[in-house]
Amino acid sequence: MAKIIYTHTDEAPMLATYSFLPIVEAFASTAGVEVETRDISLAGRIIAVFGDFLTEDQRVGDALAELGDLAKKPEANIIKLPNISASIPQLKAAIAELQGQGYALPDYPDNPSSDEETDIRARYDKIKGSAVNPVLREGNSDRRAPLSVKNYARQNPHSMGAWSADCKTNVATMGDDDFRANEKSVVLPADDTLSIQLVREDGTVKVLKKALPVQAHEVIDGTVLRAAALDGFLAAQVTRAKEEGVLFSAHLKATMMKVSDPIIFGHVVKAYFSELFDQYGDNLAAAGLSPNNGLAAILGGLEELSADVREGVQAAIKKGLDEGPALAMVDSDKGITSLHVPSDIIVDASMPAMIRSSGHMWGPDGREADTLAVLPDSSYAGIYQVVIDDCRAHGAFDPTTMGTVPNVGLMAQAAEEYGSHDKTFEIQSAGTVQVLDRAGNVLIEHQVAPGDIWRACQTKDVPIRDWVKLAVTRSRASGMPAVFWLDKGRAHDANLIAKVEEYLKEHDTEGLRIEIMSPEEATAFTLERLRRGEDTISVSGNVLRDYLTDLFPILELGTSAKMLSVVPLIHGGGLFETGAGGSAPKHVQQLLSENHLRWDSLGEFLALAVSFEHLATSTGNARAQVLADTLDRATGTFLLEDKSPKRKVGELDNRGSHFYLAQYWAKELAGQTEDAELARAFAAVAGELTSNEEAIVGELLAVQGSPVDLGGYYRPDGAKVEAVMRPSATLNRVVSTLG
Repeated sequence: MAKIIYTHTDEAPMLATYSFLPIVEAFASTAGVEVETRDISLAGRIIAVFGDFLTEDQRVGDALAELGDLAKKPEANIIKLPNISASIPQLKAAIAELQGQGYALPDYPDNPSSDEETDIRARYDKIKGSAVNPVLREGNSDRRAPLSVKNYARQNPHSMGAWSADCKTNVATMGDDDFRANEKSVVLPADDTLSIQLVREDGTVKVLKKALPVQAHEVIDGTVLRAAALDGFLAAQVTRAKEEGVLFSAHLKATMMKVSDPIIFGHVVKAYFSELFDQYGDNLAAAGLSPNNGLAAILGGLEELSADVREGVQAAIKKGLDEGPALAMVDSDKGITSLHVPSDIIVDASMPAMIRSSGHMWGPDGREADTLAVLPDSSYAGIYQVVIDDCRAHGAFDPTTMGTVPNVGLMAQAAEEYGSHDKTFEIQSAGTVQVLDRAGNVLIEHQVAPGDIWRACQTKDVPIRDWVKLAVTRSRASGMPAVFWLDKGRAHDANLIAKVEEYLKEHDTEGLRIEIMSPEEATAFTLERLRRGEDTISVSGNVLRDYLTDLFPILELGTSAKMLSVVPLIHGGGLFETGAGGSAPKHVQQLLSENHLRWDSLGEFLALAVSFEHLATSTGNARAQVLADTLDRATGTFLLEDKSPKRKVGELDNRGSHFYLAQYWAKELAGQTEDAELARAFAAVAGELTSNEEAIVGELLAVQGSPVDLGGYYRPDGAKVEAVMRPSATLNRVVSTLG
């Protein structure tokens, strides 16, 4: 039987799965397609990794590793929903919840003091951050707004804040002594095994990474961000924001860049609260209260301090907030600043949201204000300054007329920075970091000082070749120009440019417009075309892919969750991603308090259609193609009829949107002529869903307005979630008739 794997993940997408998956399973069964789930949630991954601490009945297999193996096989057909990219506070919260549910998990050791604790920490560190995506992404990314979604956005434009020519919002970035400026890059001539070591000033050597296998023609990079330069830069930006009268906000990627960016976030916290750490830094460190975990962790750990130190810390925090520049807020009503939690302000989502909102963020007074957006590393910070300058000069973009920007992203086999976690180090001793080949030759080296952040990353040759091929294929299919966003002044990009120019010769590019531009140049080129209503494919590396697939969709559509994200796997399978999950926590909070889930499953609808299509092509299952075609048409109707979830209690929510998608899909299946047997099978279902529409919607709306208990946040009680997410007995009965 043909098979689709549907991932069980976290937060709002996971809750929505309880409602939508029974519909998917029922419809798929009519085409002989089996739908299975795999638990790759944060809690599920924790349990899988620590089975030796658990009872036999609590242990589970490593579903992520299983899917990683499947992704390398031609039969792979995986629908991937968003995961939590766990920061340390989120990881600790998940551990505590599981411990409360009877799982005898070890605590996360902040400062390991034994071999056992070092092992425990290493295991947890493999779980945190973006642990899932590099394992599954055995292909490059093809991400675009489907025509039906783009047309809907043009006919029903989202709100865009007006821009003023005298807006004082800007981006601040280092430019010197950061990751971009210090980058060195080499291309390996043959298969090899590398090692990374720190040669201290006294001549002793600490091995940072040993036995790192690399392939011929692979690109290897090393770079360092110097702590002293970072601290000087951040102090200057705190002063600048105060002098200019704008909000201060740091924009990092503390979830995905799970080693480097929490450290940088800690430097930001220390720069803003400089007097606090000058006076009480040692006390906080002794109590295990790290600025890397944010202000909330410090406030939550005050009881660990003596009374006099506690009072002094509280006074210093208040003084910092009173005398420093106003901070951009996550929730001004609750006093939650952008420095409270490292995972609250994530650059790829926060910067487009700011640009969409007149260049404003929310201040402590509950009002929008101009902002100094601090992006310390200059690798990609410039793209946002170009967009800000463009909006300042030309005003906000118009969703009814602007073009679209699909993306072809290099990400296969842990390409580029997202593969660098196990090769990123906070340096403890002055000396020289070296990358050595098997023969002991130094390939890359940097002088370092204590506190510097040094990192390396790998980009294999096969993904680069596939990336170039995919860019040409998409340009040919769409007729759009394709622009490689590569900076010849950056060491890594210079090596990629040479490869791109070589591999483009392997393809027929006659009549295509294919360009190579720096990120800033590519941004300006793309924005000019956007304003004329013209479309441009962005072809980018991994981190920039993440930035661009939020930036342009948020401007075009109001959200990145409505993008179609296809990953043609190198070995022939397909991975179909369903959009971003950045707003998922707020959606869960609303469900818990009001039993209203406004998560939009459009991404799931889009991914499911192309999953069926891929299955039909790869297995010859004609009925799967019928399911794909009818689902695509049903999704178009769903958008035109405006059945997406609404924001408020008493309105249609996620569960109601699933009902309407099922109704429209059943009608399309009943009305299609390609498969008469399928048409007959769905005629009765379509009739029942239509005739019982009022009753079903009534049942779905009746439950809203009261708090609900899910039995957990990271690992809720399945029976409780199912009861909450499937409250319509009528809908459940009709769906069950297909089983």
